Amino acid sequence: MTGLDKLLDQLIAIDVEATCWRNHPPAGQESEIIEIGVCSVDVPTGRRLSKASILVRPGRSRVGRYCTALTNLTQAQVDAGGTFAEACALLQANYLTKQRPWASYGDYDRRMFQRQCRLWRVEYPFGSSHINVKNLVAVMHGWKREVGMPMALRRMGLLFEGTLHRGMDDAWNLGGIVGELLRQWRAR
Repeated sequence: MTGLDKLLDQLIAIDVEATCWRNHPPAGQESEIIEIGVCSVDVPTGRRLSKASILVRPGRSRVGRYCTALTNLTQAQVDAGGTFAEACALLQANYLTKQRPWASYGDYDRRMFQRQCRLWRVEYPFGSSHINVKNLVAVMHGWKREVGMPMALRRMGLLFEGTLHRGMDDAWNLGGIVGELLRQWRAR
């Protein structure tokens, strides 16, 4: 793919939730993606266009009480989801993630995708244009250090919408930060 193949009409905000435990995972289990939150942001206007939740059925772990308390996701919900490979194919087909830039709040989401793609031998669903919004928002506002998403929203005068640690809602709020950064940049 050349630079001419890139689509800069939308930015795709991504947030993943993964199986997690208060301390260490039970024997034989490892953290893996169970939800991919997606928010499409219109680059010219900074407006959020859509949000979605792609549930992923884990293959090497189970959703326990701690994970459910944190994410509000149950084992039954993620069992109804698709495979990780199906989720990656859906991202490419519905959001053109190989061609469009994508963003996450920090590098955790990017690293989880890279790790899980290697583990399951699945094609990485994104192109090379990743934006770390946690770093970008701190640099653009002159903050001395990166802050969590709820704090970034407060500092920017934005309200958190939805449930924290639910991928779809976190992606929507990330899209709000991205949209506001685009509007602020254009207003200069």
